[in-house]
Amino acid sequence: MERYKFLEHTADAKFQAFGRTLEEAFSNAALATAGLMWNWENVEKKVEHQVKVKGNDLKQLLVNFLEEIIYLLETKSFLLGSVEKLMIEKEGNSFRLKALLKGDKHSDKYKIHGDVKAITYNEMEVETKNHFMIQVVVDI
Repeated sequence: MERYKFLEHTADAKFQAFGRTLEEAFSNAALATAGLMWNWENVEKKVEHQVKVKGNDLKQLLVNFLEEIIYLLETKSFLLGSVEKLMIEKEGNSFRLKALLKGDKHSDKYKIHGDVKAITYNEMEVETKNHFMIQVVVDI
C-alpha cells in the first residue's frame, strides 16, 4: 500500500495519505507533510519529541498534529524522520492524539527543498469507511 501521493493543485500543495488504520493514515499524512520540505527517508532518528494534541473532531485533530511538524521545525530545527506509537483516542466529544516523532536537528547533511507555512481545512477529507484516506491542502 502506498503511504501517500501528491495531487495537482493550482497554488498550494495537496496530498492524500493512506493507511490500514486511522493511526497509520495520520502517520503517513505527517510523512507527506515532511516530504514537501525535506527527504524524511534520509533523516537519522537521533532526536525524539513526544507530541500530544487534541481536537474537537478528526479534522481539527489532524490540523493540530500536522502543525506540530511545522512548529518543531521552526522552534527546534527538528526534521521528522518517522512517526511511532501514534494513538488516537476518543475522549467524550473530542479526540486526543499521542505520538513519538523521531528525527534529527537540521544541519548541512539535510537539504530543505520546500516550505509549508500552514495546514488548511480547504478540501480536507478524513475518510474512515471501508478504508482510511486523508486529503490535505497545505499553504506553501
